[in-house]
Amino acid sequence: MQIALVVNFTNPQAINTAVEVIKVISSCGARVLMLSSTEKYIESPDVSYIPDENLLFESCDVVVTVGGDGTIIRTAKFASLMDKPIIGVNLGRIGFVAELEPTEINMLEKVLKGDYTLMKRMVLGIEVEGKEKETSFIAINDAVISRGALSRIIEFDVSVEGEKIATYRADGLLFSTPTGSTAYALSAGGPVIDPKLSLIELTPVCPHSLTARSVLFTDDTVLSVECKSSDTAYLTVDGQESLPINEGEKLVIKASAHTLNMINLKEKNFYRIVGEKLRDGK
Repeated sequence: MQIALVVNFTNPQAINTAVEVIKVISSCGARVLMLSSTEKYIESPDVSYIPDENLLFESCDVVVTVGGDGTIIRTAKFASLMDKPIIGVNLGRIGFVAELEPTEINMLEKVLKGDYTLMKRMVLGIEVEGKEKETSFIAINDAVISRGALSRIIEFDVSVEGEKIATYRADGLLFSTPTGSTAYALSAGGPVIDPKLSLIELTPVCPHSLTARSVLFTDDTVLSVECKSSDTAYLTVDGQESLPINEGEKLVIKASAHTLNMINLKEKNFYRIVGEKLRDGK
C-alpha cells in the first residue's frame, strides 16, 4: 500500500507529528509518498519523494494529512478528483474534518489493515459562464461570491433550473456543502448540516433585508447566480481560489459528479462533536 502524506509545515508541531506518522505507516510495511519539495523538512529513507502533486495523488492508495482543516480541505480537492480516500491528523484549533488527534496516530494501523469505513461527502461543482474560456471549480466547503474592496452592497439574481426565484441585496452569497456548514456558513448564520446528507446550502452574507435567511436545496438542484452590479464581484472557492466576476457573467452551482471519501475509524456522534468543538466559542 502507498500512502500520500501531506503536511502543513508552517505548524510548529508538524515535523514531529509527521515523523510519528511515517514511523507507524512504515512499521506496517506500507510506503510513504511525499512531495520532493518537503525533503528539506523531513529526509527519511522510509519516504519516496514525488516531484509533482498530480503524480503524488495518482500514485497513492490513501491520503493522510497533518495540519488543520485548511490543510485537509485543500488536499481533499485532489483526493476527490482522483477518487482516493483521505484521513487527517488534526493540528488545528478546531478540526471538524480531521479524524485523528496527534495522540491517536497509532490508529492509522487500522487504515493499513483496511479496518475502516468510508463516508461519502458531497462536493460542489461551480462553473463560470460568460468568460472567454470555460472556468470550473470544485468546492469541498463552500463557494462565495462577494463584493470587492469597495464597501457597496451588490444585487444578485438567483435562479433554479433557469427560473428566477429571488433577488438578494447583500455583501455576498455563500453556497455550502454539509461539510462546509460548520465553517464560514456557520459564521454567516447558516444551519449546521450532518455531513452524511447531500444538500446545497445558500446563505446570504450581511443581507440588506429583515427576512433573508438560509435556504437548503436537494443535491439534484441546479442553481445559477447573476451579479446585477457594475462593480466587479469575486468568486472565492474554499477560501483558497479567487476569480473576478463581471456583470453579465453567470455562476452555475450544483452537486459535483465527484465525491469526497473520508475515512472513519471511530464511532462518533456528529452533533455531540459540534457541541464540544463550539462550546464557549472555543
